[in-house]
Amino acid sequence: MFKEALRGAVESTDGGVAGLLMDFEGIPVESYARDGASFDIEAVGAEVSVVVKAIQRATEMLEAGETREVSFKSEKMVTLIRVINDSYFVAMTLAPEGNFGKGRYMLRLLAPQLKSELE
Repeated sequence: MFKEALRGAVESTDGGVAGLLMDFEGIPVESYARDGASFDIEAVGAEVSVVVKAIQRATEMLEAGETREVSFKSEKMVTLIRVINDSYFVAMTLAPEGNFGKGRYMLRLLAPQLKSELE
């Protein structure tokens, strides 16, 4: 179920390269990458899990509420992260010219589905 859900989100997003369901300890649950992806989505997820945890701590300290979404754009990719619950997040990487808005929308739709399957 998880791989198919990730595949659907990635393939329906222009410029989508890979998707990942991971826990905040950096352990991947499932991943999907299009053929020819130039990076390892699981390595990306492990590295960004540390960043997302730091952002969560910062929003708590600022009393800004729960972190729901994090994104960053680099020269070679855009990475979108949607927090599912206290333990898991879903991420998608896109080519720099990819449809950022569609990727965010797909993750927003996907997160509740994944959450119900994880509980």
